Amino acid sequence: MSNIEDYGGGQRGDSDVLVVTTNDVPGYRVERVIGEVFGLTVRSRHVGSQIGAGLKSLVGGELRGLTKTLVETRNQAMERLVDQARARGANAVLMMRFDVSSGADVGTEVCAYGTAVVIAPAH
Repeated sequence: MSNIEDYGGGQRGDSDVLVVTTNDVPGYRVERVIGEVFGLTVRSRHVGSQIGAGLKSLVGGELRGLTKTLVETRNQAMERLVDQARARGANAVLMMRFDVSSGADVGTEVCAYGTAVVIAPAH
């Protein structure tokens, strides 16, 4: 039995910086736009997981080791995004997206990016 955190991610409910993929937050207004923020991480591929993935690709199915690694990588990029937003005085990030790319077959770059803002409850 796998832990739900191993194969999924996202923001935890106790964060002081709200991250959403939408342009706005219902019930809140944007008081100030701070600007773009991002969190970036590059992970090298583990030789053992590459061999396992190669063998698994022969028979098909999910590459669980690689899935877990990608989840950890995205979560780290997201944490860095939140740290950047907080450091700039934001309490929210709007329009958050992930960008994933491979670099010269040695690693995977994951970037979480969005617009840092200050929001307040709408009156």
